[in-house]
Amino acid sequence: MNQTLSPERVRADIAELLDCDPAEIAPDEDLFDLGLDSVRIMTLVQRWRAAGATTLEFPDLAEQPELAHWTALLTERAA
Repeated sequence: MNQTLSPERVRADIAELLDCDPAEIAPDEDLFDLGLDSVRIMTLVQRWRAAGATTLEFPDLAEQPELAHWTALLTERAA
């Protein structure tokens, strides 16, 4: 699998879509509260599938929209 799905990459990709500094995203903060929506989640799904998380699906992210959960999910898949 592609090793580009690091915790830093996950955080940076989310921050890019939210137009904020990656450091502003707390690990346990609800990303919907920060302005993430379903269209942006689908953008992330497509981006991260291309980076190696080929089995990633929208519900994997939407059910628990927190940075810490997504990071664990994606870096485990990329390992």
